[in-house]
Amino acid sequence: MKDAIKFFLIYLGFVPFCVSLAALVILMTGIIQNEAVVILVTLIAGGAAAGIMAGNEKHLHADFKSRFLPCIIAILFTAACWSLFIFISGGFYGHGAWDIYGLLQLPFILVHFIAAFIGDGPLYLYGPLSYELAFTAGFFFSERRREDPSSIQLKKILPWPAAIILIFAAGGAVLWHRSLTVLPSYGMEYGDGYSSTDLTPYEVTNGDNILPKLEGESLFTIKDKKNMPVLDGAEAAFPVYSAFAQATYRNIGNIDQDKEIVSFNNTIYAFERLVDGEADIYFGAEPSMGQIKLAKKKHKELVMTPIGKEAFVFFVNKENPVKGLTSAEIKDIYTGGITNWKTLGGKDRTILAFQRPENSGSQTILEKIVGKDNLKEPLKEDIPEGMGGIIEQVADYRDYDNSIGFSFRYFASRMNSSKKIKFLSINGIDPNTANISNGTYPFTANLYAISLRDNPNPEIRPFLKWMQGKQGQELVEKVGYVKEQ
Repeated sequence: MKDAIKFFLIYLGFVPFCVSLAALVILMTGIIQNEAVVILVTLIAGGAAAGIMAGNEKHLHADFKSRFLPCIIAILFTAACWSLFIFISGGFYGHGAWDIYGLLQLPFILVHFIAAFIGDGPLYLYGPLSYELAFTAGFFFSERRREDPSSIQLKKILPWPAAIILIFAAGGAVLWHRSLTVLPSYGMEYGDGYSSTDLTPYEVTNGDNILPKLEGESLFTIKDKKNMPVLDGAEAAFPVYSAFAQATYRNIGNIDQDKEIVSFNNTIYAFERLVDGEADIYFGAEPSMGQIKLAKKKHKELVMTPIGKEAFVFFVNKENPVKGLTSAEIKDIYTGGITNWKTLGGKDRTILAFQRPENSGSQTILEKIVGKDNLKEPLKEDIPEGMGGIIEQVADYRDYDNSIGFSFRYFASRMNSSKKIKFLSINGIDPNTANISNGTYPFTANLYAISLRDNPNPEIRPFLKWMQGKQGQELVEKVGYVKEQ
């Protein structure tokens, strides 16, 4: 018993802690940048070396089962802890319960800290397991070379690995179920993580931008930088309000901006900036109920100025044989009434119906079409967040052959176009310019310039009037939206 306790404390306690510390020291030198590789290679090498040393210990039990029991118990403990916390967290490594798991795996506390820091939740398992498996392999290799190797008795040892496999399978089943609704993250690459597409071609400060220009001089201009309204809004609206600013703000591309006058912080944050007084005009689709409540809470009255029309479109992979849906079928898909493309004349495949984050412009339109309370639970994804956090958020569209997504026509066809998707007709009507203009396409939305009633900037009201006038509508149409009638 005393030898067994010593074995655990040294080789499965003190040694892995020292090896974890070594991994941390290597990472701190900065010589190798890939944290996961450093951790795993160090633990595997350290585990194998420790196993070889343990196999050469003078005092080992004579029978095979007793000799290898410490190795088995260590792996079994890791498997049981991991599966238990997978159940507790629902397979979500960002769950706070994993902090307790790290304490239970005390020798590997540094590995868990690093894993949390880099947001690599699977290291919670791979770290301890890599050491323990390498230790077992090294121990087996060393033990077989002893003068007194134990006789292998498979009947006595097989139930243990079988139990380990079953425990891992139980945790794996939870992860598999989660994979049906939670997708791996790809995140946002542009605009400080707010944008899914490169907005550089539409920036007023970019001398080579592709923003449309007026046929003649603008009838409305703002010369004083202090009076230039700060513009912000949705990603899909950025080219429109950038074009407005380029046409009306005198020398906007060259002036020194102590604050960003033409900014982009996406739908959610841009609206918050509007009601907080950090932005003067917000551009996007109609606000969500949550955004309207936010404005009321802060005692702000919204002035909604329609400046253009746009189609709210649904799209699928171009290989999908389905060419169109009815309004009722859209509702059934997003409420869970229809779950297989075969029902709609497509392949026998489960429908992956993607949504967008709450309060985003396109999600607000979907909620209006389907009913917010009727929407089924959206597909999710894990997003690394700073100091090891992993947050769960709504998954954006992936062009799998069984997917369906939605957006605004201009964004999906111009700003972030893809040859892998096709727009669906709704009730037999295509989302083209003519059908948007005459109102026959059923999911037509307004593009708004939203301001606050109590904003004292004297340039806002005439600016909004200009947007709705001939020149403003000229730019709206040149950008790619449908002008107001």
